[in-house]
Amino acid sequence: MIKKIKETKEARAALVDEQRKLVDTADKEKREFSADEESRYQAIDADFEAMTDQITDLEKQVQERTVRLDALAKREDDLKRAGKPVADRVSDPQDKKADDNRSQDYSEAFNRALVHGLSSLSRDEQRALSAGTQSEGGYLVVPEAFMTSFIQAVDNIAFVRQRATVIQVPNAASLGVPSLDSDPSDAEWTGELSGGNVDTDMSFGKRTLTPTPVKKLVKVSEKLVRIAPQNIDALIRARLAYKFGITHEKAFLTGSGDSGQPLGLFTASAKGITTARDVATDNIATAIKPDGLINAKYALKPQYHTKAEWIFHRDAVKMIRKMKDGNGDYLWKQGFGDKSDTILEVPYHMSEYAPNTFTTGLYAGLLGDLSFYWIADALAMTIKVADQLYMESGQIGYFGNLESDGMPVLEEAFVRIKLG
Repeated sequence: MIKKIKETKEARAALVDEQRKLVDTADKEKREFSADEESRYQAIDADFEAMTDQITDLEKQVQERTVRLDALAKREDDLKRAGKPVADRVSDPQDKKADDNRSQDYSEAFNRALVHGLSSLSRDEQRALSAGTQSEGGYLVVPEAFMTSFIQAVDNIAFVRQRATVIQVPNAASLGVPSLDSDPSDAEWTGELSGGNVDTDMSFGKRTLTPTPVKKLVKVSEKLVRIAPQNIDALIRARLAYKFGITHEKAFLTGSGDSGQPLGLFTASAKGITTARDVATDNIATAIKPDGLINAKYALKPQYHTKAEWIFHRDAVKMIRKMKDGNGDYLWKQGFGDKSDTILEVPYHMSEYAPNTFTTGLYAGLLGDLSFYWIADALAMTIKVADQLYMESGQIGYFGNLESDGMPVLEEAFVRIKLG
């Protein structure tokens, strides 16, 4: 037990070191946390709290055990002084292996139950071999070795928030940003005494972002949290944080801008990127063509090229990767050394949430400077644990909450690829 406390405290200290490294890295690079860094920092917070609770429980157990053993030793001494017989001391229960499933006795009892049924077992053996009820998937517990690793499908990539302009507005209902919608025409050459022509074309507008709540409730078996071989509490918190990030990632790309959703980059809208920024020339009804990519790149002013990035679904990148010249040679040129692969010398991202239906009039990709996609956060990601609310059903509730909005604020910084 003492060893377990020491190991847990060391692991908790390592978490603090990792958080310090995340903060120092961001400070050194003079930037805010990326989405992955923010998610990891919050996951470490959850792990730290869980380990602190675990240490408190372990120290309490040690204290209770010490009191219990002292009381027992006193009773034995009293019996010896009174001349009463005292049974031989048995081995300390704390020395027993933590996982009874691995013991030979457990395996023998399990095999006997398979052959002769549960009625052949003692009451203690039945309790040890059973878990839950039939409706909960209980039945017999198979002897099993557990790994502390977790099996899951690979996460989809979320990158928009990392490159967007993120603004915190915790004390405001919305964020209003003035915009220059129409520029005056160029100055004119004129005579010394002439005042020049009057220009009335200059006009201003406003971009408004209104953070809207996104919420999620997850209920998990209290028993699972208690007996799982890994820190399920921390895992649930990390998965909730990731799922919130993915919900926003989808909206940042394809959100309608209505019903509290962010306005997506692939959504044509007068409030964001209009159809005037769509380029379909030289593409065909079912595919992107090399000349179509060139048209898209040079539809973007060169001032945006230094930070511009393509966004495609992997099906679109596969299509581009197969493009060939008249001699049948692939047009794709791989990066060399430290240089990453590019498309027309421009880096690209693949997203599972980008369009991948290649049909006339639909979008197939985008090029732009993502710093002109703005995100307003009124409430950072929070997760609250309700360990009493669902007590009757033996569950723990995890409430996730986040308030945010997003939209492209300058349409000329983006170009959308459209099929002809």
